[in-house]
Amino acid sequence: MDTMRVAISKNGISIRLTHKQWAHIVDSHDYMAENLDMVLESVENPDYILRGWTDELIALKYYERTTLSEKYMVVVYKEGSEGFVITAFMTSK
Repeated sequence: MDTMRVAISKNGISIRLTHKQWAHIVDSHDYMAENLDMVLESVENPDYILRGWTDELIALKYYERTTLSEKYMVVVYKEGSEGFVITAFMTSK
């Protein structure tokens, strides 16, 4: 399996982050390269969890300091029998 790291969601579900998905995230948002631990921490200990349009969840966590500045980490993931990260990025809004 291509699993790189695993986070445990607030619902106790293993959420895997694959090498392939991490490469996709970093290719789309190069500033994310140094923020892998923040992505996993945001899934494990979010400030907020929102429901997406379908069955995805969106974890939000505020960071006073990141590689960019003060930002929210946004991690979109799915739970289920095999949870996984879909994407992640930072935003100020």
